[in-house]
Amino acid sequence: MQTHNLGYPRIGSKRELKKACENYWSGKISLAELKLKGREICLQNWKLQQDAGIDLIPVNDFSYYDQVLDMSLMVGAIPQRYHQILENHGKEELDLYFAMARGYQKEGLDITAMEMTKWFDTNYHYIVPEFNKNQSFKLFSTKIIDEFADAKQQGIKAKPVILGPVSYLLLGKEKEEGFDKLDLIKNLLPVYIDILDKLSKYGVEWIQFDEPFLAMDLGEKAQQAFKAAYYEIKKKFPSLKTIITTYFESLRDNLQLATSLPVCALHIDLVRCPEQLEETLSALPENMTLSLGVVDGRNIWKNDFQKSLQFINKATEKLGEASVMVAPSCSLLHSPCDLDLETNEKNLSKEIKNWLAFAKQKLDEVVILKKLATENVSGKLSTQYLENKGAIENRKKSLLIHNDKVIKRMNAITDSMAKRENTFPVRKIKQQNSLQLPIFPTTTIGSFPQTPEVRSWRAKFKKGELTATEYEAKLKKETEESIRWQEEIGIDVLVHGEFERNDMVEYFGEQLKGFAFTKNGWVQSYGSRCVKPPIIYGDIERLSPMTVEWSSFAQSLTQQYVKGMLTGPVTILQWSFVRNDQPRSQTCNQIALAIRDEVSDLEQAGIQIIQIDEPAIREGLPLRKADRENYLKWAINAFRLASSGVKDATQIHTHMCYSEFNDIINHIAAMDADVITIECSRSQMELLDAFAEFNYPNEIGPGVYDIHSPRVPSKKEMVELLKKAAKVIPAENLWVNPDCGLKTRHWEETKKALEEMVAASAEMKAAFLAKDDQTVV
Repeated sequence: MQTHNLGYPRIGSKRELKKACENYWSGKISLAELKLKGREICLQNWKLQQDAGIDLIPVNDFSYYDQVLDMSLMVGAIPQRYHQILENHGKEELDLYFAMARGYQKEGLDITAMEMTKWFDTNYHYIVPEFNKNQSFKLFSTKIIDEFADAKQQGIKAKPVILGPVSYLLLGKEKEEGFDKLDLIKNLLPVYIDILDKLSKYGVEWIQFDEPFLAMDLGEKAQQAFKAAYYEIKKKFPSLKTIITTYFESLRDNLQLATSLPVCALHIDLVRCPEQLEETLSALPENMTLSLGVVDGRNIWKNDFQKSLQFINKATEKLGEASVMVAPSCSLLHSPCDLDLETNEKNLSKEIKNWLAFAKQKLDEVVILKKLATENVSGKLSTQYLENKGAIENRKKSLLIHNDKVIKRMNAITDSMAKRENTFPVRKIKQQNSLQLPIFPTTTIGSFPQTPEVRSWRAKFKKGELTATEYEAKLKKETEESIRWQEEIGIDVLVHGEFERNDMVEYFGEQLKGFAFTKNGWVQSYGSRCVKPPIIYGDIERLSPMTVEWSSFAQSLTQQYVKGMLTGPVTILQWSFVRNDQPRSQTCNQIALAIRDEVSDLEQAGIQIIQIDEPAIREGLPLRKADRENYLKWAINAFRLASSGVKDATQIHTHMCYSEFNDIINHIAAMDADVITIECSRSQMELLDAFAEFNYPNEIGPGVYDIHSPRVPSKKEMVELLKKAAKVIPAENLWVNPDCGLKTRHWEETKKALEEMVAASAEMKAAFLAKDDQTVV
């Protein structure tokens, strides 16, 4: 029996990679220094896993930005617009790579970034590959080969990790009509063969192909692509040990396909889908090893050894120890690095900490499970087993978890609580009469740049170096300056900037009972952007208003409308580490009731526009279509439960980003938000097609510039996007706004971009009012 890991967090236990990348982008360190930091992290990760006792250690799981972008660079799938960076400016490979991820706006060039979207149902974002008809591929980057050679030289028993060819194609987008991206498999496969050939010359034994699409609904063409790819690989490299990994779902109807592929091992996720073990064992051919994903790679709860050993023992009884591998369910990319760094019991009590395991501790769990399954349980192993059992039992019985008051309120929920008083057409008239907003109204999504000064004030306040009065005074000054600046440039609906908030989920979790927090529990969201998800360990209750004071203060500064800003229940759920001892729908409704109370208090305080952000609704969608209806039913209902307790004249906004809406547009409409703002600029307004085809009745703010890139779009560029939008959405239903919040941007670029945005709105207003038929062409 072997242990292996599918991938390890690349950010560093204290976000060293984030800081190094941002220092490089700002010119504070050289490319050589950035590469040195990257290699240090790789070496630390390899050594950590080796010391833990992992038998096969992943390499090429490290990335400076995103593993899918790594793959695009590796196989030379570089969109034509980036070629001039190398041809005319002689930039390094890594500069080209960052330009693809972030855009490029200097040295006379202005190049947009590639599209970014969510990695399956996680909060990780990947850079979407772009494919053209007859796309050619070639080995452009040798990163995977270089890292394997480096690891081998360091004495690491390394297993290169590579995104499988079929999943890579399925993750991409056709950028022109008239072809199917899967047709490119014949062009792509020779590059994979070239990579494997070079790895073989370095003595590679095992290689991991990540093929998460094997756990998705697949058409006949995709199934044939899988067969073609892996039969060709087996033909070229008959002695290479190959493992295909699947995760986040079960194989289901793809089980026969997966077990028929000529690979040496198959990995399945038994955390998400424990029920698939029995069927997989029955279907597995005699010469195939089964990798059991028994340690949760996506959540932070301590593994239940007793439960995991039942899976392992069942597999070994059927297959024999030599044909079983033990592993996390998926890459540990989605877990924080090290629980040992959590030493502040005010944030994380000793009792709750004893229920948890982060990436480093999950490695230990994998190794201990192997030993428990293969050795006589005695001495130290027996103690570890009993300690684990005690922690599991303690969590089940803990008085911290259950709140009778919350349970009683949950039982009192009625269907009418999730319905507005009147339908949108009635509400729209009341809101128009009350708010008197212009055509093409401008707003932002909520947050403004959290400058180093703002972050330093928060740090000093937490350390006791600033009093509460001093801290609040600084934040009020910052808030007032942002209000005055918005008034000055002519934004119609203002925001207070959220300077008091550390994170859009953590901020609320800190004020809700049932949440715990970490100091270093960071996980990567995209590029250098890291988030620190709170931990939902028990029943959730709002003890007092959370945002009313700051929203009321901001509104008192201006005669214009200031939006109340809240995070929705589904997003708080999705972007937290969620308790796994009750249905997620139940936890979501507990959050919804807390947000409902906050919405009511904001309305009573005179806030007439309230935004409830739900960027994670699409993210939480089950990967299998057959499972989606049930999820959407409770998720949409939770949003409505949170938002429906207000009067018709109160305008409810919501925000979603990086989502494909086509297959769930009827459910998005069922949310019944008065205004929805969405990401549209990177896709060049493609996402609006779903709303247009559906004849979406409510108002829409399609984002007109990409806040995840530092480039500043021109007024002309935004006007063109708005014209595209106005061709498919009635002009009177359109808002003008950025794609997302501006927290991670700098003020200089933010101000320039928003000034251009307001000017674009003004041009559209003028054009609209000049048309007799009130249309924009």
